[in-house]
Amino acid sequence: MIRAVVFDLDGTVVETPYDWPEIKRRLETGGTPILTHLENLPEPERAAKYALLEDYEAEATRAAELRDEIPELLRELEAAGVRTALVTNNSSKSTEAILKKFQIVFDCVITRDSGLWKPSGAPLAAALEILGVRPEDSCAVGDSLLDVQAAREAGLPKVYVLGDRPAPVDGQRVERLSSVAELRLRLRDEIGDRGERR
Repeated sequence: MIRAVVFDLDGTVVETPYDWPEIKRRLETGGTPILTHLENLPEPERAAKYALLEDYEAEATRAAELRDEIPELLRELEAAGVRTALVTNNSSKSTEAILKKFQIVFDCVITRDSGLWKPSGAPLAAALEILGVRPEDSCAVGDSLLDVQAAREAGLPKVYVLGDRPAPVDGQRVERLSSVAELRLRLRDEIGDRGERR
């Protein structure tokens, strides 16, 4: 049964014009996840590269566009009593700017400023603890391999992947969807199933 949905931000709730290959090249990540790479750098290099990342985030935030039907989906989940969390590797500053820009609200928001970030499952686990919902009663929605890895590590039984970015799809724990409209239909089924079992 679904009692909580954990959303990613970029590429999931909003579309943002990040050129991730170029950003990783500029930050010289060498294939390591960006935040893991930055945290392992010595100062002052770490501060300089975080500043560069924040410049990219500010630019992307200004250009961000809300995905179609996200407000409708959030209203449906709220009406059904399903809690929502936003877990993103963005900074709190850029995340708050996007939420304010589009006037959307989640029951819980976790950013990298918490000290937790994907692909670790820790930020998802923290969000569910705040919401008071067990992982087995939750699902995740994202668009990338990081989202899938984090959800699996946190023990969420289902991950919905929006779009066509590379991510493993095994037909059981991961399901690829083409749009938020399709996601709304799938979640209605999940919520309906929960209602029937009450």
